[in-house]
Amino acid sequence: MSTLKLESEPLAVDVFVDDVVLRVSLDDGRELSVPFEWFPRLRDAAPASRSNWRLIGLGEGIHWPEIDEDISILGLLAGSRHQSRAA
Repeated sequence: MSTLKLESEPLAVDVFVDDVVLRVSLDDGRELSVPFEWFPRLRDAAPASRSNWRLIGLGEGIHWPEIDEDISILGLLAGSRHQSRAA
């Protein structure tokens, strides 16, 4: 199995949320789109809370303060979903 090696870390420059997807624009021109089903906190949050986000660092991730959710851009590129902790 080979490992993906990036020449530079892609950074988020913009985020769009609606009732179904999280869409992230990257500084290299790509756009990622993932379903909210991957992130239950986003899925279950009020639209106003989903719209209240900020970029982490230089765009390495996204933070939603009202719902305490952080998503990394590298995680999105790797296809990582939220992992629920066993209670």
